[in-house]
Amino acid sequence: MTRPIKNILFIMFDQLRWDYLSCYGHPRLETPNIDRLAGMGVRFDRAYVQSPLCGPSRMSTYTGRYVHSHGASWNGVPLKVGERTMGDHLREAGVDAWLVGKTHMKADAEGMARLGLEPDSMIGVRVAECGFDVFERDDGLRPEGPDGLYDPKGARRYNDWLREKGYGGENPWHDHANSAVDAEGNVLSGWFMKNVSHPANIAEEDSETPYLTRRAMEFMQQAEAPWLCHLSYIKPHWPYVAPAPYNDMYGHNDLLPPVRTEAEFENAHPVLRAMMNSPVGRAFSRDEVRETVLPVYMGLIKQCDDQMGVLFDWMEREGRMEDTMIVVTSDHGDYMGDHWMGEKTFFHDAAIRVPLIVYDPRPEADATRGTACDALVEQIDLVPTFIEAAGGEPPYHVVEGRSLLPFLRGETPADWRSHVIAEYDFSAAPIADALDLGPREAICFMVHDGRWKLVHCEGGLPPLLFDLENDPGEVRDLGTSPVHAEVIDRLYDRLFEWARRPSQRTTRSEAQLREMRQGPRRRGVVLGVYDENDVPLDLTVRYRDRRARVVAESQE
Repeated sequence: MTRPIKNILFIMFDQLRWDYLSCYGHPRLETPNIDRLAGMGVRFDRAYVQSPLCGPSRMSTYTGRYVHSHGASWNGVPLKVGERTMGDHLREAGVDAWLVGKTHMKADAEGMARLGLEPDSMIGVRVAECGFDVFERDDGLRPEGPDGLYDPKGARRYNDWLREKGYGGENPWHDHANSAVDAEGNVLSGWFMKNVSHPANIAEEDSETPYLTRRAMEFMQQAEAPWLCHLSYIKPHWPYVAPAPYNDMYGHNDLLPPVRTEAEFENAHPVLRAMMNSPVGRAFSRDEVRETVLPVYMGLIKQCDDQMGVLFDWMEREGRMEDTMIVVTSDHGDYMGDHWMGEKTFFHDAAIRVPLIVYDPRPEADATRGTACDALVEQIDLVPTFIEAAGGEPPYHVVEGRSLLPFLRGETPADWRSHVIAEYDFSAAPIADALDLGPREAICFMVHDGRWKLVHCEGGLPPLLFDLENDPGEVRDLGTSPVHAEVIDRLYDRLFEWARRPSQRTTRSEAQLREMRQGPRRRGVVLGVYDENDVPLDLTVRYRDRRARVVAESQE
């Protein structure tokens, strides 16, 4: 029997494209430390998130459930009270779950108040922090506009630490970590992308990525096993500002050409056209923007990889690689001008396909070290993987993903999924107004079987279809092609099958439901029985050979 893993280090980067690592084939950006982990574990080549946006993607990762199930469909939409998370499941298996970094989780304050959960109680804190105990939460955003701070809690402790280090100003997160400075001392804000080629106004070792690496090591030094540590980095997410030497480590000659065509733009689906015409889409469609930002994005990734080297070297010196499962992944990608778009928020592989590397130190995984797996996997598979690795039994009536441990042992389940699902609810986004869609219409669903990718759009809009075998860049939309009607119908059948799943039936397991099929008959209910001899004697023994007392006798 496989012994439970002692500890789990769950590393997530923010907005890291799968194809911007050398182990995934990038020809110019070398990431030897993440590659090194891939050489020790399994690299999953077709891993997909469940939504191309930070909040809903992470809530699916933390719950093991689709967005359609947990309902936290947009950044800032609360994860409703009652949704069980990674931390809840692991504590049942005897493993503590701790956070170092970002979750982008919004607490369901109204639900907590309705149930009388005090925010400062242990249960209240865990419900408000996505099921984690918090070593340090840092969602990494502390911008300030005319109406105040975007996130009053964002980078708060990091800001205090920067001030203690001598970095001045009310908001050193902005003025130092995410901005540059000119010769006269003027702050060159990182929000203006023309400035990002300048080095951040901060020592490299004090920038956000090394800071979180050190905090993770501090956690591990003081933690009592068994634990899961969710080390959740902020970069390479925007603002795309990097400290020296990472700000100018790459140049124009290192950039791959954008994946886009004129025909793709001219014939764009209405939803894609709205995204292409959004401010960020128009910006990243300009060569000067892409050629300014993309080298810095690559530099931020290089810094992330260098910090993986710092972390893994420290863990080896401390003897922690021998008893710790390590997972490296991302919450989504970044278009970076591909398909005439910026940001993420749609279903091309640039946005929704992510790196996923799993290292299991146990002997059962020795045969698969350094291998690649091309099975279709989803980010919701991590919760059951962690539960099983910890020695627990995944509650599959709640968790909708599947454990990846068989793949680490060289086994491929015969009934593994044939397709992956993702969702994008843009009812709170400005493009919903641009498309004149109501909140119930501004939603899309993707089903992808490894070759064909279908996107269904509500609001009476046509579907999109891409053939990744003959069009790996996903630039030719076949959604209205009559030649492909059979393919579209087949993928719609997959989507309808997924929509019919009993995702909200979470209070009873399958075993309990099978037991309930016996019904209440052994507790006295014998509906539909005409003659007492029509059913087994033991079911009606309480109703046979009984005599009623005569009322008159009972009154004497």
